[in-house]
Amino acid sequence: MNYFLRALREASKSWPLLAAALLCSAGVAALWGANIAALFPIIEVTLKGDSLQSWNERRLEESQRRIEVAHATIADLEKRLAAGIPDAGEAKKSQNQLDTFRLSVRGDQAIALSAQHLAPWIDRFLPRDPFKTVLLVVAFVVISTFVKHVLLMGSTLLVSWVAMTISRNIRLKVFDKALALDRAQFMKWGSAGFMAQVTSTSDMLASGITSVYGGAITEPLKIMTCLGFAFMVSWRLTLACLTLAPVVGFLMVWLNRRIRNVSKNILSRSRGFHHVLLEALNNVLTVQAYTMEGFERQRFRTCTGDMMKTGMWHSFYHALANPITEILGIGMVATSIAVGAWLVINQETKIFGITMTDQPMTVPGIMIFFGFLIGASDPVRKLSGVITGLNIGIVGAQGLYPLLDMPSKLAEAVHPREVPSPHQEIRLENVSFSYDGIDTVLKDVNVAIRFGERVAIVGPNGGGKSTLVNVICRFYDPTQGRVLIDGVPLTEVALHDLRGRIAMVTQQTELFNESILYNIRYGRWDAADEEIEEAARRAHAHEFISEFPEGYRTMVGPNGFRLSGGQRQRIALARAFLRNAEILVLDEATSQIDVDSERLIHAALSAYVENRTVIMITHRASTLALADAIIEVDHGIVTKRPARQQQAA
Repeated sequence: MNYFLRALREASKSWPLLAAALLCSAGVAALWGANIAALFPIIEVTLKGDSLQSWNERRLEESQRRIEVAHATIADLEKRLAAGIPDAGEAKKSQNQLDTFRLSVRGDQAIALSAQHLAPWIDRFLPRDPFKTVLLVVAFVVISTFVKHVLLMGSTLLVSWVAMTISRNIRLKVFDKALALDRAQFMKWGSAGFMAQVTSTSDMLASGITSVYGGAITEPLKIMTCLGFAFMVSWRLTLACLTLAPVVGFLMVWLNRRIRNVSKNILSRSRGFHHVLLEALNNVLTVQAYTMEGFERQRFRTCTGDMMKTGMWHSFYHALANPITEILGIGMVATSIAVGAWLVINQETKIFGITMTDQPMTVPGIMIFFGFLIGASDPVRKLSGVITGLNIGIVGAQGLYPLLDMPSKLAEAVHPREVPSPHQEIRLENVSFSYDGIDTVLKDVNVAIRFGERVAIVGPNGGGKSTLVNVICRFYDPTQGRVLIDGVPLTEVALHDLRGRIAMVTQQTELFNESILYNIRYGRWDAADEEIEEAARRAHAHEFISEFPEGYRTMVGPNGFRLSGGQRQRIALARAFLRNAEILVLDEATSQIDVDSERLIHAALSAYVENRTVIMITHRASTLALADAIIEVDHGIVTKRPARQQQAA
């Protein structure tokens, strides 16, 4: 619940909009009750051919006359009781009569007071002709209904705007968090996890905010308005009609817990759904090559089936909320009909010895009372949907905010230190690294790479080559030891500054589903088209790009599937060349290029690597020829030697 309250506090920053929505909701509630109350003069007065003015005058006269009679009776009863009545039963009866008349006087005094206050308003604003009064009341009901729906629409739109703004901000924060997290924490959630958070979880939170600032305000205000009018008619009878409220409240608490648990299951199933979907589609070539279509179809059917089962439970509990709340509404109306009918038929003010009204109720009076309770029962029914939305919002907040609060292990320095450009040296001092805290991937590494040095990293698969590069680029921080650039620990250098010095080409080339121009320009977004073409020529990509009908505007498809592996790597190399960084990292960057292209690219690299640090992970002898030094990584043990020693060996 605390996380959801946090979301509501964030939404409250848009307080002018929410205040306007609250005013609209208050107007809706007031008009909701006023429409019912406006029917009273039609039922009570005008249909009898009387005017409200004469009805009010008669009301005042009759109440004053009853007060005089009651005072006389009270005085007589008080004298009798003061004189003493021998018969105890008779004395008790006289005392009860005295209490009844005193109560009656208070009721008549209230009627007289209201008649006196109403008189100037009725004389000023209402006609004396009964039919004209009916027309006026009908016009009021029609106009107020129109205004009520305008206010309701305004409240809905204002709250929806705030909820969607919060949802959008949450999506932005989740996206920012995904980009800022270190690789270990990112892989813990995975693309599917972030996808679920950005889509369904954010929608759940928006639904909850809309429920609170929309229905959770409007519907209770309607209920309070109608019950307030009902209390004015008879507060005792109104309380009697609410006898089922505690039972319904208990059932709603139980139902809330069930809905919340089911919503958590839906969120969990949603993550699994996105996981299976993205995994199968991102690896569709492997699925088809190994004829695993049937297996993946079954996986998808299973996860969607699980979602469907959980969704059906959610629908069941959501549907159950309606009858539970409707029981309260029907219970109120049924109780009022039974008790009210008995009071009107028998012209009584008590039932089972309990006083319900100060004066015997009239048929029009009890009809209006019924109307107020029916008016309260409708928002009570709608409140079930509000409660469901609230629970969904709570679950959404519980899924989102722990992710947003999770700090990246790559903490930014509060006061980052500046390093000259170009740098002079990258040094690893006593660096050890473990992904899980159990198996050590790098063990007490001490190595230095001078600026302008071309270093080839070699070793067996799984030996720690990529981990070493990731630590140098600060995709991970060492478990022990430190990495320094010109004597400054990387943890004290701004990540944007460090990464801005690096251009990287990996074996698993990552391209965006955009044009070739877009993918190359990603290396330096402010580059001119001429610079992009020059980078493509250097990477020997211009030749095949020019053969496409749309040239550099050619769309590469998701992750570049419309291009061959060699073409993708040359575009990635062009992107790295365009960046013109002082550190170039090549992770098997020429593994998918044919021999002729590789020879040309090596010639380009030979010219490009001057006056910059180059770190290459490679197994190819042609790439090793570019190296000044060899770093050998063998199961965490790192040694560095001049390239000629390696070649001689």
